[in-house]
Amino acid sequence: MTRKSVGLFAVGPARLLSGLGEAERLDRVEHLAVHGALPEVRPEELIALAENVNLCGRGGAGFPFARKLKAVIDSSARRGGRAAVVVNGSEGEPTCLKDATLLSRAPHLVLDGALLAADALGAEEIVVGVTRTELERSVSAAIAERGPGWPSIRVELLPERFVTGEGTALTNGLNTGTALPPGRKVRTSDSGLRGMPTLLSNTETFAQLAVAARMGALSYREAGLPSEPGTTLLTVAGSWVVETPTGVPVADILQMCGTDPGQGVLVGGYHGGWLAPGAARAALISRESLTIFGGSLGAGAILPLPLDTCPLGEVVRVARWMAEESAGQCGPCVRGLPALASALARVVEGSRTDAMNKVRDLLDSVRGRGACSHPDGTARFITSALTAFPDDLKDHRYGLGCGRAVLGVLPLGDDVPGSSDQFERLLVDWTLCAGHGLCAHMLPDVVQLGADGYPASAQMRLPESQHVQGLRAVRRCPALALRIEA
Repeated sequence: MTRKSVGLFAVGPARLLSGLGEAERLDRVEHLAVHGALPEVRPEELIALAENVNLCGRGGAGFPFARKLKAVIDSSARRGGRAAVVVNGSEGEPTCLKDATLLSRAPHLVLDGALLAADALGAEEIVVGVTRTELERSVSAAIAERGPGWPSIRVELLPERFVTGEGTALTNGLNTGTALPPGRKVRTSDSGLRGMPTLLSNTETFAQLAVAARMGALSYREAGLPSEPGTTLLTVAGSWVVETPTGVPVADILQMCGTDPGQGVLVGGYHGGWLAPGAARAALISRESLTIFGGSLGAGAILPLPLDTCPLGEVVRVARWMAEESAGQCGPCVRGLPALASALARVVEGSRTDAMNKVRDLLDSVRGRGACSHPDGTARFITSALTAFPDDLKDHRYGLGCGRAVLGVLPLGDDVPGSSDQFERLLVDWTLCAGHGLCAHMLPDVVQLGADGYPASAQMRLPESQHVQGLRAVRRCPALALRIEA
């Protein structure tokens, strides 16, 4: 699903999206006209504000912002007063567009929140990490519109890949240029940007902080649920960015976007979970409600699955893409996820008991064993799908199939416009291929063979970590049927 444009609307009065109905992008002057000047807030007042409005991270984990802020303040005090602020604008999740929308259309609101946090910490530096060139340009322009100031603010462009959004991967990328998780437990509040105690949070989180500081806690709490006050940004069906108060039914949001629950709704993105149609009609936009129904708000992705596509075929596509997005640093990712995707594909193709048992064994083997959360999140996504589509699973397992084609409605990384990630593809020339199968032996994470012994696809994404092995496979192909193209 290629996304060429993004529709915006707000349920009730807009806060984060305020002013964007009239302007494509708010420059500094327009931003001040819409939102007003940023108030001065003392550190203890900022902590109290974040606690009062129950501000939690909007990037996926939902960690309380006040606790993060206090942790960095404490760590900074122990280490001589140095600190930094990092805005995580990577958004490597293909189902999400909300943070990119903020950075491209309302960048000053995000910078305002980062400056509030930096003032509270006495931070000397603010860095905005992004993975798309158009976002780098937008943030750079916003920084220039503000002129020189203290602390220093800069934007850094990092590789566009799923794991870049993991907090320690982002700070590794800013520090070394390699945006990969370190493979060990690291608290950015203790050691983040250049080893300093660092407050790292998601783009929307900082924008919400700027809104709350201007409105005050009482006014901010007028919208949304008492337990989860305020509004939140959602990406719906990969095409709409919606600002809504918490507590609005999921079904109402889908209806406003011209769609419905279909066969089920994926909430929380590709590390999230599936809601059956009945659960999607009953659930509310809130962390608590979605958790009750087996989902999660995560990074605010709401993705309904249309009636005319094969659910499990779509899940296989995503599982293979998630395996390709491995950081390449641990066995559960490098070996476990490709094997899991292949076993799931065999189930969908009609292999009965053995393949399903293999899927279960592999799900158990990758959970809790990765160097980061990627294996766990992928296993959660697949497990949820197997639970959400039991009839389809039964039909596929026993060779009947569901009778629907795989339309590719779940977006993958190369569907996102403006991606700065230039990846390679392994291509098969069918006029030469003789079905030797050596390529699958040399590149088991890339090449899957069909029932006839030939590669199942004429073109396959070749991860950077597999480039050298890909060249060997090209050179050793007995029929000279392989080539690599960017």
